[in-house]
Amino acid sequence: MSQEAVPDQAAVPAQPKGLLQQMEELMAALNADLSQLDADLSAPRVAAAEESDTV
Repeated sequence: MSQEAVPDQAAVPAQPKGLLQQMEELMAALNADLSQLDADLSAPRVAAAEESDTV
């Protein structure tokens, strides 16, 4: 059975490469979004700490 699946996968070499490229692009976008989120969350923490000190 596994021998039958191998030729089917080999017959479509372009799809895995395209999917890999899409995954790399998505991961790069996710990393950028997470970096921005981290920056956004870091700034309010400082402001929140200052507000709690004054209240």
